[in-house]
Amino acid sequence: HAFGLTVNQFMPLIEGIPMVCHADPTEAVGVAKSIAQYRATILCGTSTFFRLYAKHPKVHPLMMESLRIVVAGAEKLNPVVREAFLTRFNKHILEGYGATETTPVASVNLPDCLDTQYWDLQIGSKHGTVGMPLPGSNVRIVDPSTLAELPTGSDGMILIGGPQVMQGYLNNPEKTASVIKEIDGSRWYVTGDKGHLDEDGFLTIVDRYSRFAKVGGEMISLGAVELAVQQALLEETEVIAVNIPDAKKGEQIVLLTTVTLDINELKKAMLAHGCNPLLLPTQILMLEQLPKLGSGKTDFGHAKQVTLQRVMQDQAE
Repeated sequence: HAFGLTVNQFMPLIEGIPMVCHADPTEAVGVAKSIAQYRATILCGTSTFFRLYAKHPKVHPLMMESLRIVVAGAEKLNPVVREAFLTRFNKHILEGYGATETTPVASVNLPDCLDTQYWDLQIGSKHGTVGMPLPGSNVRIVDPSTLAELPTGSDGMILIGGPQVMQGYLNNPEKTASVIKEIDGSRWYVTGDKGHLDEDGFLTIVDRYSRFAKVGGEMISLGAVELAVQQALLEETEVIAVNIPDAKKGEQIVLLTTVTLDINELKKAMLAHGCNPLLLPTQILMLEQLPKLGSGKTDFGHAKQVTLQRVMQDQAE
């Protein structure tokens, strides 16, 4: 995984920073013991990993006491996970963003800093954003169809420019040409992500353009569905929202989970929390475990395949 390779391995080696290695990032107790034993000060990981650490009963808050900086990347940081980590360990998670094609970090939140000359607070992070572009990096928000730049605050396709943008995919010039575009004399990587920049230059990710369902003519963010479900549930539960074809509405939203949930009770709870009715899932599919990549990120492609197979089986029966 590019994030683990460059940030967790190469950066410490290049900068002369001692690093602690653990074979399995999902083994919460083992990771926590290593942090405590070696007094680690920087922890980089994914939202999935931090969720495991925050919920494990054997991970004592003192095990994380030495940490000064905690950075999340590789997938969107779940607000529920951020709050759980802060409550359990009293540590703020700083979220970053990028892609393998951008080697991989493009932007990141930083700790706030106090200027002791003028006694001004320099804001380095904003909750819900992925920070500001790294020095030398550029972010541009454009119309996904025309690649024309959009005004500040407008949602659009995120482009990333800078020296860290890849040369191209190995022996695949067609695929390279589809994501590397030259605009105003500079090379830009077309991320496939939807987001916006605020007036201070902080970047917010809405969702991937591929993770939208078209229900009754309305474009629904599957990430927003997942967040609405988690906010409505009394206990922290990991879920995946998947869009599949629907004969009446074009597409429907299926919720994947590992716990037993009643669809009607869930809808009532979501509406009681002020959820937009468009975000309500059509049905719930229970699995023994949710599809994951080796990096810990959700395997959305496999999740959709599993959903389609199960729905087709149910219809056949």
